[in-house]
Amino acid sequence: MLDPEQTVTIQMALQYARNSLTHSETPRLDAEVLLCHVTGKTRSSLYAWPEKILLQQIWQDYQNLIQQRASGIPVAYLTGSREFWSLDLKVSPAVLIPRPDTETLVELILAQLSRNRPASILDLGTGSGAIALALASESSLWEITGVDNSAAALKQAQENAEHLGLRQIQWRLGNWFEAIGNAQFDIIVSNPPYIAADDPHLQQGDVAHEPLSALQSPQQGLADLKQIIRRAPKHLSGKGCLLVEHGWQQAEAIKTLLQQYHYSNIQQQQDLAGHIRVSYAYPKNTNNTKK
Repeated sequence: MLDPEQTVTIQMALQYARNSLTHSETPRLDAEVLLCHVTGKTRSSLYAWPEKILLQQIWQDYQNLIQQRASGIPVAYLTGSREFWSLDLKVSPAVLIPRPDTETLVELILAQLSRNRPASILDLGTGSGAIALALASESSLWEITGVDNSAAALKQAQENAEHLGLRQIQWRLGNWFEAIGNAQFDIIVSNPPYIAADDPHLQQGDVAHEPLSALQSPQQGLADLKQIIRRAPKHLSGKGCLLVEHGWQQAEAIKTLLQQYHYSNIQQQQDLAGHIRVSYAYPKNTNNTKK
């Protein structure tokens, strides 16, 4: 442990942090990101000037952040931001932290739609607005609606939209389809809660500090997914497609649900780790050609 009054260089601070974050899966990255946050420097500059002495206040602030990270608080909550689809999103404990695997949903939607044609998209359980904002950044012609049952989450999403200058999104407060009446969409996308209540992962890592309502779902994690799959056909246009993220161990259960509710052309996509993470399909009698 370094003396709080000791003169500390960037190199010494990073070493202190790595030694303190032994329970983190990424101690070096965490140390660098948090030091960049308090200094306003880039990661490359930390190594270009390792002997640079930190101001005492910066050193104290850094120690405080490292102690919080060592207690398990996610880096994204400590810095107040997380990158998603190359967008700098503001995040807080009111919302789920966006994950790179969720970008798979965005990629699949981009394969479905033409950026040069209007389209309507519904993002259910929008949280920080990550999916809706990523799509809005790709085409100003798309009309996007983001729905969440958390007022705090919607406020975060709206702040992100304002910060990024992406204003073609309508934000609605409500539980799944309750906020949209009888409206129909070309695309319905959702990353809903899908973790079972007894799953030990809820007590591990960053997940232990994220909002439980955005993670946990009854019926072994399938209740919200089932509701979305059951109700989506009424809200999909003639060529509409439903895309949902789910747990990789739920792939067969989701496929069965899609068959049960009469979807056709059911397809599944792997995440970055090679696990099936996304399922998408079309209500029967729809044309799934690119719009």
